[in-house]
Amino acid sequence: MSVGQTSTAKAAEKRLPSQAAARGRTYVYAVITDAQGRTYGDFGIDGRKVYSIPVGRVAAVVSDLSSEKIRPERSRLAAHQEVLKKLMAETTPLPMAFGILAENPEAVRKMLSRNQRALLVQLHRVAGRVEMGLRVTWDVPNIFEYFVNTHPELRLARDRFLGGHREATQEQKIEVGRMFDRLLNEDRDEYTDNVEEILAPHCTEIERNKCRNERELMNLACLVERAAMPQFEGGVFEAAQQFDNNFAFDYNGPWAPHNFVDIDLEL
Repeated sequence: MSVGQTSTAKAAEKRLPSQAAARGRTYVYAVITDAQGRTYGDFGIDGRKVYSIPVGRVAAVVSDLSSEKIRPERSRLAAHQEVLKKLMAETTPLPMAFGILAENPEAVRKMLSRNQRALLVQLHRVAGRVEMGLRVTWDVPNIFEYFVNTHPELRLARDRFLGGHREATQEQKIEVGRMFDRLLNEDRDEYTDNVEEILAPHCTEIERNKCRNERELMNLACLVERAAMPQFEGGVFEAAQQFDNNFAFDYNGPWAPHNFVDIDLEL
């Protein structure tokens, strides 16, 4: 859907940086609801000015980049997060992953015009909300031994195939490993279902992210109304009471809603 710019937006653009640095690129941090365009300050990547490029009812928050590529250096990653943090203080942006580059501001305008309707739908989806993360891990010295001690069928299989003085065959080791993986995933599903049931009344959406290692029990992204943050935190503590000392809870945020932006932008 192509939406023409208003005369006010065009006038605002004249007051903003209009082109990226020579042979550089335009770095995109986020998309927000904004029809006017504005500058935010010189706290972008490489100390560049952060400003918005409006088209219709939305705008991209960007800064110019002097190079055609960008490396994920610590200072640049921190600057990217700082921009999102400042935006989060006044609105809920559609955040971009680190490293999104456009050829120039005009390419950004074309992207906004082409995706205007989809962007507005996504902005409405997250308006007034923040993302909270919840990770639960098994806090035990050896996850396999913990499962052996808490799952009799795995203990029997371990003792049958891996116990005694006889060397286990490769097939027997694989069978025990498969049983461990099955029990691990079954426990993950059961525990996550229970935690989601407790948190659901305090969230508008919950996404299950892939666990990053064997010890990780669940990795949830929760979309929460800003006004419901105290209730969400209460839900986390209520859920934690269902677990013993073999588990560790870590909840974090608020973040820009990375896990709840579902749109494919072509720059």
